[in-house]
Amino acid sequence: MTGIIIAFPKSENGQNIKNILTRNGYHVLAVCVSGAQVLQEAYSLRDGIVISGYRLTDMFYTELLNDLPEDFDMLLISAKVQLAEQRNSALLSLSMPMKVHELLSTVEMMVYNREKKKKKRKSAPRKRTGEEKELIEKAKAVLMERNHMTEEDAHRYIQKCSMESGSSLPETSQMIISMIDT
Repeated sequence: MTGIIIAFPKSENGQNIKNILTRNGYHVLAVCVSGAQVLQEAYSLRDGIVISGYRLTDMFYTELLNDLPEDFDMLLISAKVQLAEQRNSALLSLSMPMKVHELLSTVEMMVYNREKKKKKRKSAPRKRTGEEKELIEKAKAVLMERNHMTEEDAHRYIQKCSMESGSSLPETSQMIISMIDT
């Protein structure tokens, strides 16, 4: 579940938004009055959403946005005049006075996008270390020399053994090397 941090200079404004969101099933982690508090909360998480006012007790939203961890999105809630000055494409905004359904639909969209990014990040292939690549190359070289395979055939063989045994390519490569070296 995506964590939400709310930041307003007046804690009662933040509490009101927290109440709206929690009544509608969202997980609000903290209500903060300063950017420093927000950053402390944000860096203890991997990702999330910050809902912020234009100015906090110690910084403007622009400073907060620049200092947030990479995997955080921000929703700025402010007066129309202040939003007109805002030209940041990495930021969603709502003008005051705000309607509850606008807040909920915007947060819903942000949470959906966050979850989609998480899934995409999880499904991305893991980068192999240099050591793992070297191990795979060594196993392919052994198979090519000993069994007269092409590099492509040796790689397919390692992949097939890896899938059948349920182990990773580096683990399978290590098994092939240790079996042939004995």
